[in-house]
Formats: sequence, structure tokens, C-alpha cells
Amino acid sequence: MMCNTIKERFEFRNIRGDEGDQAALIEQICFPPNEACSEKHMKERVEQAPELFLVAVDKETGKIAGFLNGISTNEEVFRDEFFTDITLYDPNGKNVMLLGLDVLPEYQRQGLGREIMRQYLARERENNRNTVILTCLDGKVQMYKKMGYRDEGISGSSWGGEEWHDMSYDLHSSDNK
Repeated sequence: MMCNTIKERFEFRNIRGDEGDQAALIEQICFPPNEACSEKHMKERVEQAPELFLVAVDKETGKIAGFLNGISTNEEVFRDEFFTDITLYDPNGKNVMLLGLDVLPEYQRQGLGREIMRQYLARERENNRNTVILTCLDGKVQMYKKMGYRDEGISGSSWGGEEWHDMSYDLHSSDNK
């Protein structure tokens, strides 16, 4: 029942070129300054890899309520440079490094983040990717485990001066279908 309500309330699609400002603003709201993507880097991602964004647009307001974004690569280990160096993007890469799941506060705790993730993983499986990798703070590990991610332990990432966990999702594992 919940999913149908979410699917009725939101349109899920790739980001549009003119939505970079909106995405950058949402990022500033959803993440503390030391972790948030800069406006410059967000706009580069929107310009270079729009197909690796999935936005949820509130059908009533026409505004983005939340989004997930990443870059594809053949690399297998998450590193901080993915946040800032769009040249690491390989459109044919077999893996996706997730760079942020953003849901505006007024839309949180309603299942929207989970639905964005579910649709993103299904889409990237169809795009024949192998693995989706993200980093998260200790407090989010259980949330991502519930979504099917495996905790790979403490990450080499020190983005924002924080200690992160590497989490991976095997798109072709029989456990995740």
C-alpha cells in the first residue's frame, strides 16, 4: 500500500539539465557543510552523468523531493576523489559509486528514500551494472543493510573528516532479486 502511495505522489526520472541548482540546494539542506557536495561539483555531475541521477518529483509542487546520484566506473573501491573528480566517470563502467541519497526533511520517514533506492538498483541492474557501492556513517549501516547492502567494514574514505563504512550491493546476486 505504502509503495503505491509513493508511486502516485511522485514522478521518478533522470535529472534534467536545468535542475542542477535545485539538486545543489537540496544537498546543502540534507548534509552538513563538511559532507555536502559543492554546487560546482553537483552541476558537473548533472551535466556529465544525468542518467546516474534518479529524482523523485512531488507531483503537486513540481519540485524535487529527493534524489540519488552516483557515477559509474570500473573501479571497485570507493575513494574520496569520486565526489570531486567527474573525469573518473566512465559511462560504460560496470560499477556505480553512489555519491548521495538526499531526501528533504519534510519528505523523510515516509519510505521515499527506500523507494528511490529500490528503483535505482532495479534500473542499474537492467543497465547491466555489477555492483553499487556507497559509504555511510555508522548510524546508517542498519538502514542500508535493510535495503540489501553488505557492510564491508571501515572505509578508506575520510570525506568530511568522518569515519565511513563501505557498503556494497551485488546487482546479480540471487539474494538481491
